[in-house]
Amino acid sequence: MAEKEEVKVVQQDETGNDKQAENKGHCVSCHHHAPKGHGTMAVPPAYSDLGKSAKDIFNKGYGYGILKLDVKTKSQSGVEFATSGSNNTDTGKSGGHLETKYKMSELGLTFNQKWNTDNTLTTEITMEDQLAKGLKLGLDTSFVPNTGKKSAKLKTGYKRDFINVGCDLDFDMAGPTVHAAAVLGYEGWLAGYQLAFDTAKSQLTQNNFALGYKAGDFQLHTNVNDGTEFAGSIYQKVNSNMETAVHLAWTAGSNNTRFGIGAKYQLDKDASLTTKVNNACLVGVGYTQTLRPGVKLTLSALIDGKNVNGGGHKVGMGFELEA
Repeated sequence: MAEKEEVKVVQQDETGNDKQAENKGHCVSCHHHAPKGHGTMAVPPAYSDLGKSAKDIFNKGYGYGILKLDVKTKSQSGVEFATSGSNNTDTGKSGGHLETKYKMSELGLTFNQKWNTDNTLTTEITMEDQLAKGLKLGLDTSFVPNTGKKSAKLKTGYKRDFINVGCDLDFDMAGPTVHAAAVLGYEGWLAGYQLAFDTAKSQLTQNNFALGYKAGDFQLHTNVNDGTEFAGSIYQKVNSNMETAVHLAWTAGSNNTRFGIGAKYQLDKDASLTTKVNNACLVGVGYTQTLRPGVKLTLSALIDGKNVNGGGHKVGMGFELEA
């Protein structure tokens, strides 16, 4: 039935008689709402993005121990510039990078160049949805002028309904390393596998599995890395302002179970508060405030709950400008 509906929509578009029928969730032949399930199944995320909602609760909005400034601008020709500078308050080491990005949308090409204070130059060229819908090809190279060290990585990815696969070839003088991953999704269930194979040693260096479930306001993620690292996370969107997450991890051969609880609360449209605590009694707090459009301030702190009076706590501040 769905195939017949799709053919009719295309025919109407070609004649120009009825283009509003596209993506409206209506049955074209009878003009009634199509039953639930006729819509396109969402493309599953990449393996690295499984459990991302829970990871963001624990990682975003924090920057303790670092003073950071980010500046993002865009020229009239469409070239994007991103400059970042940071200082580690513990070591006193400062660093930064400059990044430029240019997109040729009509050709599906993106050019990205980056330079950092470690004097490493990287260039990435990607092409998406040109040879086939959902296919992405990329070439990532890096060069260190001081040492002459060079590296390159060929990236491929393909995604469509129910599947998201990727394969990267990391070139090395001794022999390339193959990184591959695949994620299957059906009715909210997600299953993924990730591997890395060293061709020089003919050895499997990474062997990871993941299983999860994703609903509208709830996500469950579990994974096993190399048969020794076990982890799981739960994410829930309590309401429009409140998000929570729980993370558990355990290593085979060890009785030490690591866990953490985190939450994010949207105070208003311009301010949010994040907090987290783990089994080591380390408490993280972050506050993000949009001072005006394009100007964002982030304040964060890490408190050692076992040694509140002993010092050693960390604070951080980030300032982001975008024009």
